[in-house]
Amino acid sequence: MTPHPRTLDLHPSDTVLVAVDTIPEGLVVAGVAARQRIPRGHKMARSAAATGAPIRKFGQIIGFATAPIAPGDWVHEHNCGFAAFERDYRFAEEARKTPRAGPAATFRGFRRANGKIGTRNYVGILTSVNCSASVAKFMAEEILRSGVLSDYPNVDGVIPLVHSTGCGLDTEGETVEVLKRTTWGYATNPNMAACVLVGLGCEGFQIGKYKEAYGLQESDTFRTFTIQETGGTRKTVAAGVEAIRTMLPIANRAAREEAPASELMLALQCGGSDGYSGITANVALGAAVDILVAQGGTAILSETPEIYGAEHLLTARARTREVGESLVEIIRWWEDYTARNRMSMNNNPSPGNKLGGLTTILEKSLGAAAKGGTTTLEAVYRYAEPVTAKGFVYMDTPGYDPVSATGQVAGGANLLAFTTGRGSAYGCKPTPSLKLATNSDIYRRMIDDMDVDCGTILDGVSIEAKGREIFEALLRVASGEKTKSELLGYGDAEFVPWQIGATM
Repeated sequence: MTPHPRTLDLHPSDTVLVAVDTIPEGLVVAGVAARQRIPRGHKMARSAAATGAPIRKFGQIIGFATAPIAPGDWVHEHNCGFAAFERDYRFAEEARKTPRAGPAATFRGFRRANGKIGTRNYVGILTSVNCSASVAKFMAEEILRSGVLSDYPNVDGVIPLVHSTGCGLDTEGETVEVLKRTTWGYATNPNMAACVLVGLGCEGFQIGKYKEAYGLQESDTFRTFTIQETGGTRKTVAAGVEAIRTMLPIANRAAREEAPASELMLALQCGGSDGYSGITANVALGAAVDILVAQGGTAILSETPEIYGAEHLLTARARTREVGESLVEIIRWWEDYTARNRMSMNNNPSPGNKLGGLTTILEKSLGAAAKGGTTTLEAVYRYAEPVTAKGFVYMDTPGYDPVSATGQVAGGANLLAFTTGRGSAYGCKPTPSLKLATNSDIYRRMIDDMDVDCGTILDGVSIEAKGREIFEALLRVASGEKTKSELLGYGDAEFVPWQIGATM
């Protein structure tokens, strides 16, 4: 326990202080005597609040008092709750042109035939249905067991990307369209040099219709198989392995070359958040995003349930009213979606988030939205849609990290930054994921998982300096430096397409 616990006063209108260190009961801090022990990362009331009064942090409403609150009280689930309230969307009022900043930053990436730049060079095995998942894994295992990859040093690996759906769904509905979009997005992600698509044959997601929809032809870098037509498991595995063996020399011809940072498309994620997330790592990542956008690059903010209550901060930055209204339309869809499934938008924060100091989804969202920096919101995309705009953009996804990141990678993200305060164990293929710890304790405890310590902000490192550190780390990763999650081998199991509709 720190002899002189630190607190943060984030905004003049706030009704709470944030305890950087644990505050013992009775100790006077920032002119207020703690009436209970205040855990680190949690909130202490700095002014009284009657039942029903708004509680403010970051200068914004994070909840409402569910009981009378006195100065010095611990403010958390027992006396602060979620309630819906009207937000002023102020469409496009804060939109501004972001000037390009120099000198131009660069990285070393793989240039594809379509002009896009990859940060990794993988051969993928995609599946149309869960029934072909094992065959896809068998193919990858056979390639790995053979040792052939040692002959192709420019290839990062062969990855089976399997999922649990593909049948038992409406073959003309939204669910199959999202799955097709996601599959196409992974097949064409710039981090993929080539891919095989394998199915069973009788599933709802028909490979033939998929190829027709996207105008696909079999080629040296794209092959498809179905288990039923090929003659069963062993024959399909053998055919797939042979196809991959012919792809590897082609993939290996790719070599890293200098490319501008404007070719980076950065997916933004946070998971296992805590009371420091919106104060350290998320804000620092936002500063790195501002640098990337000034370089002409792209950053994708997502996780709609985790920007709920903070969306008005984004609509005010929208390039046009129409862009802002697209985001509000998505928010209304989620309100209806959760209501139909007898859930609440406040089902988040998770138990771990609450232990870390977050009380309501409103508080969590304000911190999560900070990952998007301060520049204009250029466009809004549906899940797994190809991202074509430059600058800061939004993609609708669930808050569940693997599902959300899958949509972003399908949209074209060739790099991913992931903030965590509780310690999320996550990695991604084909897109490398850089882990940013919100506090130094979790950075030290999970040093094999964490790449950047943002807890040093609490010790005086500026947001600007940490943002620059993150940006430089992203350039190194884009150029081939392995992240901690890559060194651990994460990424094969984190492909999780969003299942929106009913499973029949």
